[in-house]
Amino acid sequence: MAASNRSIIHLECQTCRTAGIPGVSRYTTTKNKKTTPGRLTLKKYCRFERKHTEHKETK
Repeated sequence: MAASNRSIIHLECQTCRTAGIPGVSRYTTTKNKKTTPGRLTLKKYCRFERKHTEHKETK
């Protein structure tokens, strides 16, 4: 069986994290480690702020 280059990552809302809002919006997705070695940043919907915000890959 071949090893996969894809790994599961978690995305976390950056504005909720810095603003101290109780609860943080998180998403789970996959990415290819070879083509995207750096941290992934996507615009996703934050239910706490009720708008689309920047979500960054967590450690």
